Amino acid sequence: MDNLSEIYSHRFGEMGYERRDRVWKVLCRSFFDKRMVKDGSVLDLACGYGEFINNIDVKTKFAVDLNPDAAIHLSKNVHFTCTAADRLSFLDNHLIDRVFTSNFLEHLPDKETCNQVLREVRRILKPAGHFIVMGPNIRYLYDKYWDFYDHYLPLSHLSLSEGLKAQGFEIVEVVDRFLPYTMQSNLPTSDFLINVYLTLPVLWKMFGKQFLVTASNIGG
Repeated sequence: MDNLSEIYSHRFGEMGYERRDRVWKVLCRSFFDKRMVKDGSVLDLACGYGEFINNIDVKTKFAVDLNPDAAIHLSKNVHFTCTAADRLSFLDNHLIDRVFTSNFLEHLPDKETCNQVLREVRRILKPAGHFIVMGPNIRYLYDKYWDFYDHYLPLSHLSLSEGLKAQGFEIVEVVDRFLPYTMQSNLPTSDFLINVYLTLPVLWKMFGKQFLVTASNIGG
């Protein structure tokens, strides 16, 4: 979309950014750091304002986003490129240990564009590298899913897994209910309560509306 800067600014105001950044500090430290290669590399696909990539504990960090304003929010150790997610030619084949994306694929216009993104991710991943995907699960959000003007592509944990396998990935982990749908809700976000939530998957089944799917580039 041509007005990404305006949409981001409206949807994620400064107070919203501070809240999300604090939550992501805990998510990275208590959950996602364990899924990374600390001395390796990670790419944040559609990085937004950098809440994940700024806080993840990985030696070499890359980030891409179509919004040029993303750059001003990123830490100095993040290598940022303003480009589309299916145009990663600046990265060599089999270079990256982990690719991460959150709440992005639903913004793609159609399945073929999604396939192009998946193929490009597989190209840059090292053999056995992981693609970690979070996103709103249409199975549990068939109504609220469409409350955002820039949502186009409905995906569930099952349909995404099938699409990943069709592009040569092997599914490593599927969590149909992981985090709540949005951080704009009134749910408490203290560090203590987030840590409690992450350690009690029974709570995921109660509040989780986003899937977490991890796929491996088994073919290299």
